[in-house]
Amino acid sequence: MAASISAAAKASAAFAHKKELSAAAPAPTQHRAGGSRRAKPCRVRAVASPARAPRAPASTGLGTLKTAMTMTEKILARASDRASLEPGENVWVDVDVLMTHDVCGPGTIGIFKKEFGEDAKVWDREKVVIIPDHYIFTSDERANRNVDILRDLYGAEDQANPDYKGVCHVALAQEGHCRPGEVLLGTDSHTCNAGAFGQFATGIGNTDAGFVLGTGKALLKVPPTIRFVLDGEMPPYLLAKDLILQIIGEISVSGATYKSMEFIGSTVESLNMEERMTLCNMVIEAGGKNGVVPADETTFKYLEGKTSVGYEPVYSDAQARFVSDYCFDVSKLEPVVAKPHSPDNRALARECKDVKIDRVYIGSCTGGKIEDFLAAAKVFFASGKKVKVPTFLVPATQKVWMDVYGLKVPEFGGKTCSQIFEEAGCDTPASPSCGACLGGPRDTYARMNEPMVCVSTTNRNFPGRMGHKDGQIYLASPYTAAASALTGYVTDPRDFLM
Repeated sequence: MAASISAAAKASAAFAHKKELSAAAPAPTQHRAGGSRRAKPCRVRAVASPARAPRAPASTGLGTLKTAMTMTEKILARASDRASLEPGENVWVDVDVLMTHDVCGPGTIGIFKKEFGEDAKVWDREKVVIIPDHYIFTSDERANRNVDILRDLYGAEDQANPDYKGVCHVALAQEGHCRPGEVLLGTDSHTCNAGAFGQFATGIGNTDAGFVLGTGKALLKVPPTIRFVLDGEMPPYLLAKDLILQIIGEISVSGATYKSMEFIGSTVESLNMEERMTLCNMVIEAGGKNGVVPADETTFKYLEGKTSVGYEPVYSDAQARFVSDYCFDVSKLEPVVAKPHSPDNRALARECKDVKIDRVYIGSCTGGKIEDFLAAAKVFFASGKKVKVPTFLVPATQKVWMDVYGLKVPEFGGKTCSQIFEEAGCDTPASPSCGACLGGPRDTYARMNEPMVCVSTTNRNFPGRMGHKDGQIYLASPYTAAASALTGYVTDPRDFLM
């Protein structure tokens, strides 16, 4: 462990840490579906990044400014009808969206019926989203029973539901349930994925979710905020997965325990929504309560045509207090992996070149979006070679699956990702689900039923996470995963992209 941290320190030559820097906030704007533009985020007195021009602070949009607040504090203040909040306060908040799935849904529903009555109605059916996704394509009777319980609450009569979407966190975004300034809670730790939209999103337990089902309210403690300033041009061999693994390796899996992680900077502004989701998705692997990215034109453009619900983004005030700031010059970073058996066991990909692998897995809420598959296809196309180990592909949602097969990419000579994957000798893209990301029943597609070494675009690499307790999982970006598939060893993607 010590060796890996020492080696990875080279990758953080562009990294610095400084207490309580400040960022100015633009005035909040009311948005309907599609939204409108706002000014770029604030000045950042970056340690290893260029400084920005100052901008005067603006109103919080919650009345007279009494206490400067962070984005997370503002969202929770508005949801609790408070003029201001401070970290550590416990408040009842109104929930905008509650999500549950087939693993936690049955327990949530059971608690709801026990406490509110067998015939009780949920507080607002338009704000409850139920998405089975974890244990779907299996013959396991208990897993099938869980889906049946969700089906009964939903009122679906058909065994095959044409509305099946796929992985909940990606489907929530694609279906327009993620909106700036709102509170989204879900019975899954990676609910923090939705923070990419400038909203407060976090995972809760079944008991809390059962209460939310009946009342629409939740008791939350306001978290303090750590700010991560990512500046510099993103190298063509890096992806957001490299950035979040770099961060987790820097602060450890407990470095942000019950804290909000706010991501700003020119690099963040340059990321598309799916890459921002990757950043926020893994804040839980650092112990974070939630992750958040300020909403901007990229956010508003993504939401066009996806929602008819109005939303109002908020931004951190100029004098908002942060626990600390971490600043990165992204242009100096290198591709990284998280070695077994922890997401903070960071190492440079090139330093693991002697690690022989048995398989590659590309999928999950973290690494199964269309941008992830486009990245993998880019490496395969550039190499013109075939994979040397079994390479499993699991699109996150039905829409991603359709794009993998139907989206013709000009830079690939008009070929689709599926054609590139076939030519490279990958396994046929599977039906959308969480797949082997968390192991699941023994017949789960691509589950590691034997001790193996796997490079994966998923989010956790604890013992047994993808099946066998003796399996070894190297977490990596889609670039690194694809490059590793081509060599049969953990491989720096620059070998094929530069």
